[in-house]
Amino acid sequence: MYRNSDLLFVPLGGSGEIGMNANLYHYDGSWLMVDLGISFPDDSMPGIDVILPDLSFIEARADNLAGLVLTHGHEDHLGAIPYMWSRLRCPVFGSAFTLALLRRKLAENGNKHEIPLIEMSPGAVLDIGSFSVEMVGLAHSIPDPMALAIRCPAGTVLHTGDWKFDKAPGLGVDTDSIRLAEIGDEGVLAMVGDSTNAMVEGRTESESKAEAGLKAAIAAADGRVAVTCFSSNVARIQSIIQAAQANDRSVAIVGRAIKRAMSAAQEVGYLRDLPDFVAEEDIELLPRENIVIICTGTQGETRAAMSKIAAGTHEAVTLDPGDTVIYSSRQIPGNEPAIGRVQDALIRRKINLITDEDAPVHVSGHPSRDEMIEMYGLVRPQIAIPVHGTARHLMAHAALAEGCQVGQTLIPDNGTVIKLADGSGQNAAEASIIDNVKTGALTHEKGQIIEVQSDMMRARRRMLWNGAVTASVVLNPDGALCAVPTVSQTGIGDAEAATDYIASASIAIEDALAGMGRTDRREDRAVEEITGQVLRRVARSMFGLRPIVHVHILRLNGDDLAGVA
Repeated sequence: MYRNSDLLFVPLGGSGEIGMNANLYHYDGSWLMVDLGISFPDDSMPGIDVILPDLSFIEARADNLAGLVLTHGHEDHLGAIPYMWSRLRCPVFGSAFTLALLRRKLAENGNKHEIPLIEMSPGAVLDIGSFSVEMVGLAHSIPDPMALAIRCPAGTVLHTGDWKFDKAPGLGVDTDSIRLAEIGDEGVLAMVGDSTNAMVEGRTESESKAEAGLKAAIAAADGRVAVTCFSSNVARIQSIIQAAQANDRSVAIVGRAIKRAMSAAQEVGYLRDLPDFVAEEDIELLPRENIVIICTGTQGETRAAMSKIAAGTHEAVTLDPGDTVIYSSRQIPGNEPAIGRVQDALIRRKINLITDEDAPVHVSGHPSRDEMIEMYGLVRPQIAIPVHGTARHLMAHAALAEGCQVGQTLIPDNGTVIKLADGSGQNAAEASIIDNVKTGALTHEKGQIIEVQSDMMRARRRMLWNGAVTASVVLNPDGALCAVPTVSQTGIGDAEAATDYIASASIAIEDALAGMGRTDRREDRAVEEITGQVLRRVARSMFGLRPIVHVHILRLNGDDLAGVA
């Protein structure tokens, strides 16, 4: 498939999808992983809390995995580490805030492994396996994001991670365009880059615009104000606090994830000179017009604070008609139904709802097209590899790169093996897709890692949409029925329809068994098969459903029959 001297790029997650970023680089027999994130399920995945990348390809090569480097601390870039690190057992590298956040996440998950965490600052260069890795400071919607200049004798790859240009980021620094240009001057073989906003024209607005929008929205609000934002967006939390102070309002923090992120930020030197916060249990003591509540739940998560507040079930926070909720966030694709349910609940209660469609209360953390063009002008790669997006995002990014006169563009899917160069340093025209490796989606349940497409999970999804039916059939040794077949159901229809189904299915089972030959009726497997067919056929004809079917067969011998008599 490849030679030890080949420089390879292999995405295991995050290419062709939003979330679950996990990428591999190979050179001289050594592997380097960049990011190890999760994604979140939609309503079609009952009982699943997180989705994890299938790492079986690199697990088989774990002895040659030199390290895992994190570009930043968002869940879609590091959230899988508590579940998957034990399969890799390699050192983990990241910025100060990223590792502070990771330590807290590991502690919350009860992690029992001693994971070697190695801090890297902007400008730091470390040899990791066969690679030299340099951290380059960026702006994004989280503290301390880093691009990676990954060097080996076959060439340099710039892995951008998530980024934007922002001259007034509120917290942290702007993307280091000077260093990026210097790296471009040195020569860059390939740039593996963020595609999130590749279809958005212009430039992404600065965090300072969101702060101004929040100040104005809070100033115009009567009554209590609750603002929900991504818990790791520390700059946004700071903007909300400053907007509240500008309007003479105290601040309460509600939600464990926000408190965890703020603690990590303070540990590494951010969020200094904060005001005293109102404790959750004291919120109701303040006049409604004198407080802003910062809370979790931007994506409609059922257990997050905003969902409970909207439902009126939160133990500490209540909202009344005329109060205001501000969504200082974007909708992650796939989460629209869950978010819509929460927002509908707020509107039904006559609570004023403000989103970024109503006022400038949110700005993206990703570059729009003009910024991407500027980045290509700085780095000048020979090869462009779009990642971090759906197929539409990747195609738009590829077209933009071609417009920037990049010599070659390769669009990966998860599992694509891209040969960037071999040990002889062949030019970019030789880069190609040479293979595909196994990828997929896993989940974590009761301490076990299982495939999302496992028989158990498929059965659960089928039961969600089609219900389940159970039949009990009692026969004598010759296969004659000893009692009317008993049928029960879950999720087939309402009470009246379910009763009709049970009666119809029971009669149909009797008819089907009567039509079987005596030899077949003596075989449990044959009886089970014909009974299952009947249950499915009746469900399909009555409701158009294909339920999960269970058939229990009981054979009574002569003594049993005498006892029944």
